[in-house]
Amino acid sequence: MAESTLSRTREFLELEDCWGAHNYHPLDVVVERAEGPWVYSVDGERYLDCLSAYSAVNQGHCHPKILQTLQEQAAKVTLTSRAFRNDQLPLFYQELAELSGMEMVLPMNTGAEAVETAIKAARRWAYRRKGVAKDQAVILVCENNFHGRTTTIVGFSSDEGSRDDFGPFTPGFQSIPFGDLEALERAITPNTAALLVEPIQCEAGILIPPAGYLQGAQEICRRHNVLLLLDEIQTGLGRTGAMFCAEHEGVRPDALILGKALSGGFYPVSAVAGTKELLGVFDPGSHGSTYGGNPLGCAVARTALRVLREEKLVERSAELGAWFLDELRKIEHPDIQEIRGRGLLIGVELKVPARRTCERLKDLGMLCKETHDFVIRIAPPLVVSKDELAWAVSRMRQAFQD
Repeated sequence: MAESTLSRTREFLELEDCWGAHNYHPLDVVVERAEGPWVYSVDGERYLDCLSAYSAVNQGHCHPKILQTLQEQAAKVTLTSRAFRNDQLPLFYQELAELSGMEMVLPMNTGAEAVETAIKAARRWAYRRKGVAKDQAVILVCENNFHGRTTTIVGFSSDEGSRDDFGPFTPGFQSIPFGDLEALERAITPNTAALLVEPIQCEAGILIPPAGYLQGAQEICRRHNVLLLLDEIQTGLGRTGAMFCAEHEGVRPDALILGKALSGGFYPVSAVAGTKELLGVFDPGSHGSTYGGNPLGCAVARTALRVLREEKLVERSAELGAWFLDELRKIEHPDIQEIRGRGLLIGVELKVPARRTCERLKDLGMLCKETHDFVIRIAPPLVVSKDELAWAVSRMRQAFQD
């Protein structure tokens, strides 16, 4: 590697370390451009992206159709606020509602905002529809959850690193074991408003609940008049081999919480898609966002959804993901504890900290990230080819052989 490029890389690292808050521990790759499943660094190296910006770029980097929409809409109108109407929002409403099987849509910007929106909706529903006494509503959440970084959300996280010195926290949440239907049944009281749960816990290490868990949770919630809120910000939009992970068990929740790939990685777009019974609790002035539902975001999201359908990326994730998982499981090494996944969402759990292996993979041209210290998350863009995945398997083998 030329000294000039090394110097350029070091310059960016030093600038970031000097001027940026140290709230991330990224791999030392400085990306300057990307296309499809590949990213290119300032030092001239090419890497297979096996993180997909935490599943935000399911459609691949810089997808030409989404890029064209972004450019065309940006030249027309980008923001009106919700004080006025725009010609993209109604179409986004309709298309996302029809895709998700839901009745109403409420758009926001980031995933955490969408989760906060679902929390507010569930609490208001509990008071106005279920009859829970004022300020007594409880939302059940699961241990090892990850729903965002706001103070309310980290307040019900079981990850001490996310909570440390950020209190006091918002009351009204109760944590139960993930995947445990008996624990869910025991936790429900007349004040229980909702269960907020990820179909697969991604940040916790690609933790997949027992078969039938979501279906069982839906039955319990309906029997007790409790809302089922599914956070599919990372698992939705094709990542697990279904448009929404809930489809694997035929579950229709009261709300789907979506984000990340909803814009194909071009622009922050999130949404809650839910029933009229739930989202109908909002009235003018009760909730909002200046940028939520803006014409640029809606246009981008509409094309991002169209790309998933037209290019059959959901089917691609199911087919290639099954093959990829089988190939990875053939790798044998004493440091490997378990390899698990669904679709193109895979976790390689190690008996040793995973950071060193991720750094080794980076040196081999494959970008992954450790999660919860001992798990390597592998989630390439859904446009990845079988040949590229075979190449990734070979790099994984090499990483464990060296």
